[in-house]
Amino acid sequence: MPENLKRFMKPRCYLVYALAPESLPAADANRIFNAFIADRTLPLVVFHDHFIGRAGGVAIFYAEDEGGRDALLENRRLDGWHVEVRPMIYSDSPAAFDDQIAFTLRAYRGLNWEIVQKEQRQGYGDPGRGAETAEEE
Repeated sequence: MPENLKRFMKPRCYLVYALAPESLPAADANRIFNAFIADRTLPLVVFHDHFIGRAGGVAIFYAEDEGGRDALLENRRLDGWHVEVRPMIYSDSPAAFDDQIAFTLRAYRGLNWEIVQKEQRQGYGDPGRGAETAEEE
């Protein structure tokens, strides 16, 4: 476990940024990343998405205690990947992560999160195919 992360012991969300090895096909990388976030030995996963271009993904986990944090930092499902784990300042719970989204929209764009959540934006392409190819559809 990285020494700088050992000092974080209070409940908080952690951002996990993971890039698959370049030789790994996007479909395989996405299946591996999905298996990683589905691992019930890890803390609660609050959010995830996959990348276009270089295969990989981002996830937000909520670790309530040192055990959850350690499980996240010591997990080996993404061995061989470039993985960065970052503790978040304001998101010290799933609700606080949601509050931070609302705050950011309100403070920096003058938008209401509850209204944004209900917007029906036109979808383009096939996200499933995008996940298989890591290309914009």
